[in-house]
Amino acid sequence: MNLHIFEGFSDVLIEVLLALAPLAALFLIFQFFLLKVKLRKLLDIGIGFLFTFLGLSLFLQGVHVGFMPIGELMGEKLGSLDYTWILIPIGFVLGFVAIYAEPAVSVLIRQVEKVSGGYIPQKVLLYTLSIGVGLSISLSMVRIIFGFSLWFFIVPGYIIALVMVKYSSKTFTSIAFDSGGVATGPMTATFILAMFVGIASVTEGRDPLLDGFGMVALVALAPILSVLTLGILYGRKEKGQDDREATRSKVNRYNR
Repeated sequence: MNLHIFEGFSDVLIEVLLALAPLAALFLIFQFFLLKVKLRKLLDIGIGFLFTFLGLSLFLQGVHVGFMPIGELMGEKLGSLDYTWILIPIGFVLGFVAIYAEPAVSVLIRQVEKVSGGYIPQKVLLYTLSIGVGLSISLSMVRIIFGFSLWFFIVPGYIIALVMVKYSSKTFTSIAFDSGGVATGPMTATFILAMFVGIASVTEGRDPLLDGFGMVALVALAPILSVLTLGILYGRKEKGQDDREATRSKVNRYNR
């Protein structure tokens, strides 16, 4: 089989160049008027831009020739299985692995651990996001299998999230809503979305346009709920520690 892996690559290069050009121009303006970084640092930044340009170009070309076709093909095969219930655990595994490998999530959890001084470890936040997105992919599978409307999940989900905000700290609330955007990165929006379109296209009574899409909305909601849950658990842990410290203080004063 002859694969034209670089077919249309020139168009991808132009798209990425146009996307990065405003950022590069803005940096040059700051460099000229405000930053004035040294030549060595400027060279490193330029090399970084070059790597970003090449990396994004190769990634998007890989999406076009690899991720999306294999995602649709896998979706068609999975949707043709006699035991459709098996799609639910498969969805959880795929969602868990996709977030575990998501580059944007890796950046987020490192920044959170750094800014929090290790209070919120990378692994804890990573597993929280992975489990949450895994469950959301499973729910998306349930939606396709039984034909549920997307509103049955989205409206209650955001109502629950708004209620949970009252019981979670401002730190975890901020992280939660950022996590929702980060989770819907290239891994989810390319491979898994294409797979859902493939599943909907071979499932009887399902429309790929109506049922194949909407999964990304659930993925964006899942990290919000999971991180807010983590925030509530951290809040209880802190309250328990404060209560124990207060009890020790009372005991020490009594002994004196």
